[in-house]
Amino acid sequence: MSTFYFIVLAVVGGLAITLQGQFMGIMDQTLGTRTSVFITYASGGALMVLVVLLRGVKLENLRAVPWYAFSAGVLGLVIVGTIGYVVPRLGVASGFTLIVAAQFVFAALIDHFGWFQATVRPLDATRLLGLVVMLLGVWWVNR
Repeated sequence: MSTFYFIVLAVVGGLAITLQGQFMGIMDQTLGTRTSVFITYASGGALMVLVVLLRGVKLENLRAVPWYAFSAGVLGLVIVGTIGYVVPRLGVASGFTLIVAAQFVFAALIDHFGWFQATVRPLDATRLLGLVVMLLGVWWVNR
């Protein structure tokens, strides 16, 4: 597959995350955080049940997965709940700017130290400067 395919897929994912944040914000303001998270996960879960029924699931390598990787679903609840709660209170741009900045900083640390089986990618001066510039942008967006 070409790099262009992955770029388009990443853009579609970014669009979906932004729309989800706005839509969850609407549900959060109307129904409350717990109910909006429940509806989000229930609808996504129902879709995945359908996909699994139609396409199956592979569990033969289940024991090879590190224990901490199974927290992905719980982390998803934190992500979705946070987005739904923060976006209507700070705005879509401010909320996502802060969320994405936190992702970049923590991702750089994971890369630098090789945590959670990540390939080590040192935090050199160029990457550090990029993070500093990004954090300045976050400050400008949110001031």
